[in-house]
Amino acid sequence: MFSTNCNKVVTYSPAYTLVPTYECFNRCAYCNFRVDPGTSPWLTLQSAADQLGQLQSQGVSEVLILSGEVHPHSSRRQAWFQMIYDLCELALSLGFLPHTNVGPLSQAEMRSLKMVNVSMGLMLEQLTPQLMQTVHKQAPSKVPKLRLQQLAMAGELEIPFTTGLLLGIGETQQDWWETLEVIAHLHQRFCHIQEVILQPHSPGRQQTWDSPAFDPYQLPEVVATARQILPSDITLQIPPNLIQEPDWLLACLEAGARDLGGIGPKDEVNPDYPHPLRQALEEILEPAGWQLVPRLPVYPQYDGWLPARLRTAVEQWRTRLSRHEEICTMQP
Repeated sequence: MFSTNCNKVVTYSPAYTLVPTYECFNRCAYCNFRVDPGTSPWLTLQSAADQLGQLQSQGVSEVLILSGEVHPHSSRRQAWFQMIYDLCELALSLGFLPHTNVGPLSQAEMRSLKMVNVSMGLMLEQLTPQLMQTVHKQAPSKVPKLRLQQLAMAGELEIPFTTGLLLGIGETQQDWWETLEVIAHLHQRFCHIQEVILQPHSPGRQQTWDSPAFDPYQLPEVVATARQILPSDITLQIPPNLIQEPDWLLACLEAGARDLGGIGPKDEVNPDYPHPLRQALEEILEPAGWQLVPRLPVYPQYDGWLPARLRTAVEQWRTRLSRHEEICTMQP
């Protein structure tokens, strides 16, 4: 029989991010990711293959495809989408599990990507329309209705999905609860939201918006209330690189967060805030009774939604993780 030293578990995804392009037709005032269209070369398949080839023996399971957005009516949209699809195919061929988050997609695009992704995602950020007059004034795809349509479409297509809130971009506390209520309602309808991220705004060097960071001391309260609003089968995720003080990271876990997201060499969305190494996280978590456990980018209850090819790949990874956990937790 195998046992664990801790009865409290927090998960993370060993991940690597591929960025097809940093170009984006949106111009969110807080963004530290985008560049102007036409100013940056797009990722090539050969470059992606070179990057992923170096990771095959390093325990990385998730390849996150994270892209700037190409306008839906742009002449480059088809080439952009094909590149995303091809990157997913490449990741699968090399033994990884793709998860795509590239902004709003059409139903046809989502249906196509379902065949090469074990899960997908899109941040709601905040649903208050007031932000379209401030930080989202030059970001057409941040219209709340458009993003809600994407979440509903994912449910209709039975795509395991991750979404989340960006905290501290000009919204009110009541806006948080209303956004979470909408997520809860969508999940009750489709049962497809596997994670909700609570991401505190963290200023970076590239943003144009002059605003302080979200107060980290508020985060445990937000986590606790989110846990009350959301169905119990939705996991709450917090990004450990954006919570600088260990005590407050632990407080978020005690309040109900249970996942630390994808951890890899670089946080592309927040490049000024490096991901902590697993060993550093364990040094924080283990003395407080938490066990850090790797997970896949699709949760087990959604395996049945996957096409056969993806389900086989996931089953192979689950077997591999199970064997690793048995070795790590075996007691004499």
